[in-house]
Amino acid sequence: MDQQKIGEFLKTLRKDKNLTQEELADKMNVSRRTVSRWETGSNLPDLSILVELADLYDVDMREIFNGERKNETMDKDLKETMLMAADYTDDNMKKVMKRMQLMFIGATVCGALYILLICFGPDIDTGLYGFLNGGLLGIMFGMLIMGIFITDKNFRKVTEWKQSMLGKNKK
Repeated sequence: MDQQKIGEFLKTLRKDKNLTQEELADKMNVSRRTVSRWETGSNLPDLSILVELADLYDVDMREIFNGERKNETMDKDLKETMLMAADYTDDNMKKVMKRMQLMFIGATVCGALYILLICFGPDIDTGLYGFLNGGLLGIMFGMLIMGIFITDKNFRKVTEWKQSMLGKNKK
């Protein structure tokens, strides 16, 4: 621990609160000279007083021991983590949107083929013709319904519930 750095930090915190050494000494039940020694780094306050100072100045004990406020690298680390999380979310959203586009394109193609078969297909219902019509119609509606479920906000709750149930079954 760098006592002089801690002293300077304590002095800065005191000035930020617009307190004189005398006023701080009165609050902490010590002499003004003791406060002066803390701020020059020749002495450090007792632990109980450090706790009171941290509370008074609204800082963490770690900040006092480091002799500085939470540094910017911590903020940068947090910011980088949040950016990584946002990138991850964006990547997942892009994957979901790509799947959705493919599903809607597939549904559109199936719908168009179904309409073509109805308009230009044979008048007699053959087995293959009926199978194709039913299959295209089923695929089209299936893709549209899945698209609606996936884009619905309540579907996420169902997915989370399913994952939690699978997680419990694995244990």
